[in-house]
Amino acid sequence: MFDRFNRPINYLRISVTDRCNLRCTYCMPEEGIRLLDHSDILTFEEIAEFTKLAVHYGVTKVRLTGGEPLVRKGIVDLVARLASIDGLDELTMTTNGILLPELAVDLKNAGLSRVNISLDTVNPENYYQITRNGNLTKVMAGIEAARMAGLEPIKINCVLLGQPDDDTRKLKEFCQERGLSLRFIHQMNLKTGEFSTVEGGDGGNCSRCNRLRLLANGDIKPCLFSDMAYNIRKLGHREALDLALGNKPQSGTYNHSGEFYNIGG
Repeated sequence: MFDRFNRPINYLRISVTDRCNLRCTYCMPEEGIRLLDHSDILTFEEIAEFTKLAVHYGVTKVRLTGGEPLVRKGIVDLVARLASIDGLDELTMTTNGILLPELAVDLKNAGLSRVNISLDTVNPENYYQITRNGNLTKVMAGIEAARMAGLEPIKINCVLLGQPDDDTRKLKEFCQERGLSLRFIHQMNLKTGEFSTVEGGDGGNCSRCNRLRLLANGDIKPCLFSDMAYNIRKLGHREALDLALGNKPQSGTYNHSGEFYNIGG
């Protein structure tokens, strides 16, 4: 399917939860967030039904995000449901990696193709400060679990926060030694519309944008940097999809109605 600017739209990002087991400084406020009621979060049945529709109209790649997708109870079952959809070529996930030691094998067996793992530093103290409570050892174990399970190629997402050059250098060395693909994401600001292209990826390049986003509350967002959203519960799956596709902007502006923790980046 194509948007009104003739860009092929074949990529759907699905935020399955607004909950996370970390409190990263660039994602969540220190005082915490107001979480969605469980009744407001899409069921697996609703997610699978909408994904089937999107795949029918041309989506070939789905990425699961959060919050942290692995904290959603039954996430392996959702992966299995989505992986069984005819026409879906790739099912991936972005995760902080902490729960991968317990879930990597089951995720692979359920049909997950590969993972992107968020990691901004390999310095344990700096990692703890950035995430406010994170244990770097668990992430390292998660990376190894993903490798052993075959969730490859593994990509590492690093948000540039003005870290010392030494921090960035050590992260690069870490990835090179382990054959991990490193992508640098410049810190963004939804409210002011500050964003740029991802180094080592396609994100942030409006002229080539091929994605829609389904949020945990059922909103479809045609653009991360836009206030537009169309709810599949209120409008129905087909109408919400048509409106999101038809109103996808040529480029991002700003977003005053969302945050990274509930949009999925």
